[in-house]
Amino acid sequence: MSATPEARTTSRDYRRPYRPWPLAAANRVGRALGRVGLQTSFRESSLVAAARRSTGLHFFDDDLFREPLRRLADALEREADLHPLGRLIARQGLLRVYRSRLLRAALVDLHPEIEATPVEAPVFIVGLQRTGTTVLHRLLSLEPALRPLISWEALSPAPDPAAPVETRAGARDSRMRLAELAEKSLRYIAPDFFAIHPVEAHSPEEDVLLLDLCGFGTTAEASQHVPSFSRWLESMDHRPAYRDFRSWIQLLLWQRPGRWLGKTPHHLEHLDALLDVFPDARIIQTHRDPLRVVPSFCSMICHARGVFSDRVDPHEVGRHWGNKQIRMVERAMALRDGDGVRGESFIDVHYRDLVTDPLKQVRQIYDFLGLALSSETEAQMQGWIDANPRNRLGHHRYRVEDFGLVPGEIDERLADYRARFDIPRE
Repeated sequence: MSATPEARTTSRDYRRPYRPWPLAAANRVGRALGRVGLQTSFRESSLVAAARRSTGLHFFDDDLFREPLRRLADALEREADLHPLGRLIARQGLLRVYRSRLLRAALVDLHPEIEATPVEAPVFIVGLQRTGTTVLHRLLSLEPALRPLISWEALSPAPDPAAPVETRAGARDSRMRLAELAEKSLRYIAPDFFAIHPVEAHSPEEDVLLLDLCGFGTTAEASQHVPSFSRWLESMDHRPAYRDFRSWIQLLLWQRPGRWLGKTPHHLEHLDALLDVFPDARIIQTHRDPLRVVPSFCSMICHARGVFSDRVDPHEVGRHWGNKQIRMVERAMALRDGDGVRGESFIDVHYRDLVTDPLKQVRQIYDFLGLALSSETEAQMQGWIDANPRNRLGHHRYRVEDFGLVPGEIDERLADYRARFDIPRE
């Protein structure tokens, strides 16, 4: 008998990812087919042809996405060591980009007003992974004036240009069914992942998935071993990607208006580009003890990589993401200390305070955003808190040593960050 969600504890055997036997069998068949030259293709020509067939459209809006996707496809082929099912899922992720851009180009051609849709005083929740960003995002998403990205929209932000108008406003359509199938599939493939970060079709989701649509997001870096692509991303100017990101937000606001509420740790590394494109943005930065944050996220990465590959190296994950998280907070601190950055654009929220009294933090954020918290919305938030206690979907187990990390080194390298924001040990 399987354990109840509350009783589930996540595995720390990262080198042996969980694999239901039907999928293990399917991978064996896929490897046999691969040995005779039959395997999922990452070729650009194949992806373009498939996207054009499935949409009936031909013209892309621009070529910004082409080089990053070529580099990502090359890294997936050479470095990621994907199993056959992982290759299939990765191809679908690439195909999503091509299809979405064809659809957006057609929609803008039919509705040029999309490009004039205002994005006024957007709100972005940033902060290192595992610092309470998801909890805060889901609470604030209950505010009617704020407009989050929903998971099904993240997978398919552009509706079919021929779809009825009501589906563009969120009525049930095939995009929702696709996301529901993806949620069920992930629950089956990687049940432990939901104890760490629930991915639910009708819940708010990270807007880094919109940056993936021009190839500049870090979803692939977080779920597959693609070091050459990661290095290339870190060397690039991300402003063009954030301008494209704004265009996706405009498309979504055209479908369902509101004040944009975004959330992703990815923004922390690129606050310069974010503020360049959204100069009136309001930014909520979350903070938590790095000795909890770094290994917790490394564990999440290992579980994600196990979806795609049978070979997961937790020490490599620790080296890469430990360094990356340090880079993220260093870049953010430098930006906030720089000239021309208005302190009133930021508010800081500590994980300990969010856990102890979440509604108190919400009220302070409402003041910061110039919003009024109604009694009805506050009651909804309290209902969400009551219905989503910690460990509702299982207990997340991890140790810093699992990833080859040394607590003293993490403390030393992030001492300035801890002191700057008065972050206590947990």
